[in-house]
Amino acid sequence: MDQLFHAVAIDGPSGAGKSTLARRVARELHFLYVDTGAIYRSIGWYVLQRGAALDNAELVAALLPDLNVEVRYGEDGLQHMVVNGQDVTDEIRSPEVSAAASQVAAIPAVRAYLLDMQRNLARTHNVIMDGRDIGTVVLPEADCKVFLTASDEARAARRCRELAQRGTPVAYEEVLSDMRRRDEKDRTRAAAPLRQAEDAVVLDTSELDFEDSAQALLRLIRESISHEA
Repeated sequence: MDQLFHAVAIDGPSGAGKSTLARRVARELHFLYVDTGAIYRSIGWYVLQRGAALDNAELVAALLPDLNVEVRYGEDGLQHMVVNGQDVTDEIRSPEVSAAASQVAAIPAVRAYLLDMQRNLARTHNVIMDGRDIGTVVLPEADCKVFLTASDEARAARRCRELAQRGTPVAYEEVLSDMRRRDEKDRTRAAAPLRQAEDAVVLDTSELDFEDSAQALLRLIRESISHEA
């Protein structure tokens, strides 16, 4: 009999805390955390390195046959992104790469290229996977679907703190403007737009601190998994 694995899909807009919360909850549940945003960032980084126009879908698609993206996990359980043998985990966290990731993520050929990789991780592990189309496209049969969100202002403030901690501070007004622009792109793109799955539970963390958000997410996941058992 095949082993049964559980899958948790967490979707939501940029800066909602998906990655930090999913990573924390996955550690507590002993699930594999899959940061799909990092995967798209890796492709964005690669396209930038090759000097191709990010808004030219044909040129970007032409680069894919020579691209090998791997998701690796260290002994600490942290996800590392490897592009053609090079660990780019740190390099992909710049604002420039973030913007590039948003553009390449709108290209159908890129999403198709990554779909099997993401689904295979869910077939072979208990996973918590976050992104923008996990519950709607990547893992439509996930045991638990959560749409994680927060107000624009709360998300921008959190992103500012994150960038400052990484030593790359950006003005709040610029972060807020970029975030709203990215939200609009994500919602209106033709390929897998950002939207809430019909059977997803909404978790708004605007008024919650990190610990309260983590506990609320844990409760939702445990309740869903217990119902599936």
